[in-house]
Amino acid sequence: MKVTLNRTSFTQQLQTVQRAISSKTTMPILTGVKIDLSNNGLTLTGSNADISIESFLSSEDEKAQMTVESSGSIVLQARFFSEIIRRLPEDHVTLEVLENNQVEITSGKANFLVNGLDPESYPHLPTVDRQKEIQLPVDMLNKLINETVFSVSQHESRPILTGVHFMLKNQRLLAVATDSHRLSQRIIPLENDNGQFDIVIPGKSLTELSRSLTDEEDTVQISIMENQVLFETKNMKFYSRLLEGKYPDTDRLIPSSFNTEIEFAVPALLAAIERASLLSHESRNNIVRLNISEDSVVLHGNSPEVGKVEEDLKYEKVSGDPLEISFNPDYMKDALRAFGDTTIRISFISAVRPFTLEPTEGQGDFLQLITPVRTN
Repeated sequence: MKVTLNRTSFTQQLQTVQRAISSKTTMPILTGVKIDLSNNGLTLTGSNADISIESFLSSEDEKAQMTVESSGSIVLQARFFSEIIRRLPEDHVTLEVLENNQVEITSGKANFLVNGLDPESYPHLPTVDRQKEIQLPVDMLNKLINETVFSVSQHESRPILTGVHFMLKNQRLLAVATDSHRLSQRIIPLENDNGQFDIVIPGKSLTELSRSLTDEEDTVQISIMENQVLFETKNMKFYSRLLEGKYPDTDRLIPSSFNTEIEFAVPALLAAIERASLLSHESRNNIVRLNISEDSVVLHGNSPEVGKVEEDLKYEKVSGDPLEISFNPDYMKDALRAFGDTTIRISFISAVRPFTLEPTEGQGDFLQLITPVRTN
């Protein structure tokens, strides 16, 4: 195997697959990156117990400036290899596999000789079942992930809650995440899809997927296997294991009637919550209080050690019963950031019941739910 190519293009592919490579693994070969070279281009593979990423750099890609002299495969220690590539002096690098899986790396006057591993020992990636497939625009998938993944649980005591629940039914794709204190739900109509599936994807996998998707990609094809899911773009394949078990029924958690409703512009409310949380973070319980009456809405933050803050909030409109409610400001900030620059409606039942946040337009498609904190 021998190839010469642009170092920057190669580094970008390496960085993508390295997201799947862990230094802590029971299989030493998985600390390596697998390189497969054919006349069509270069395929890099990285894998751990949860995700596998395969990235392809075409020999016809002008930016790659690739010259293939002979095809072949090798596995190289990923962290060490990427450091070498990153620090090479010239714009181009030549890789050549010699005898006994040794690899010569040349760039300008720099020349490295590193030990590789037998590519035949590298585990095979799952075989794809094309029975259950959907296609989504890349920007839509990214938005879906960013609107839900922050609500997954960080605790392994209930493993199923560390993932996002994806369900396709009646031409609607539902994505929901909850850690039992808050919930994020997005629904996307898929007019041309009559399929069905019900899967839970680890939140950590989705975060890495979102970081791996580039603006250059238009659509992503999602294929579901028995215990794996594959996200495939033109130049990348991203495999993730699925979580086992049944996701709880979250529909019953979402209230349908409310006693108090208020509308805010998101940027102004987010800025106010951030100011109030400056003090609440200094307190052991980290809560802020919202006081809603007919003619005023006031936000309070308090820390016995530091002091307190009080701010009259600017709101669009308010209706219903007066209410005083306390909540975790970090949950509220995460929820508000997911909406972006828009106007939302916050709906309350009482001081001790979960409340919902929805955009004032397009209600029902996107919802956040937060459980208040009891302060008595």
